[in-house]
Amino acid sequence: MEQEIPALRRFARALVGHPERADDLVQDTLERALTRLDSYTPGTNMRAWLFTILRNAHINELRRARTTATPDETLEALSPPAPAAQEHGLAVRDLERALARLTPEMREVLLLIGLEGMSYEEAADVLGAKVGTVKSRLCRGREALRRLMDGEVGEDGITRLPGRPLTPATSREMAAVVLAFQRSAAAAARTVQTSMDLEARELRTGT
Repeated sequence: MEQEIPALRRFARALVGHPERADDLVQDTLERALTRLDSYTPGTNMRAWLFTILRNAHINELRRARTTATPDETLEALSPPAPAAQEHGLAVRDLERALARLTPEMREVLLLIGLEGMSYEEAADVLGAKVGTVKSRLCRGREALRRLMDGEVGEDGITRLPGRPLTPATSREMAAVVLAFQRSAAAAARTVQTSMDLEARELRTGT
């Protein structure tokens, strides 16, 4: 169980947006898991089991916030994750901000499958959804992420985040990060290398 803590922290941080609240959520998850070990089937995916507990704990937290908090506190609890405070690369920061603008359903699927490498079936178990629903959310989430980064406006009103204009270099960086959510690490690396080779060829030919 201990080896799953980093993954739990990543998922919790993406859900709540605040490091302290994320750590509290992970602690609550581990305590719940220890009291429910008899419900875990040895040999099955422990990470998916723990993620299910964490997500359910988060949902319960939001429900309590709706009934007990002031309007301002409720808004803070239900707001999407804030950008990370640490200095990351431009592409990573923009990706975090873009993910925060997605719906919770899209964001959860992208994180579970794209970041944590879960299968459709495992993600469906965590989310309590059908595999077809997971695939649909993943497809819509990827498209929404692309539109956000490319500055397009879709029917759902998603627009590019305000701030500096995207330079070609930044666009290439973000495209590489998005590809990492869509493919295996090896496939993404091959795609990025191909992009770099094409760019080098264009520079040589002057096109």
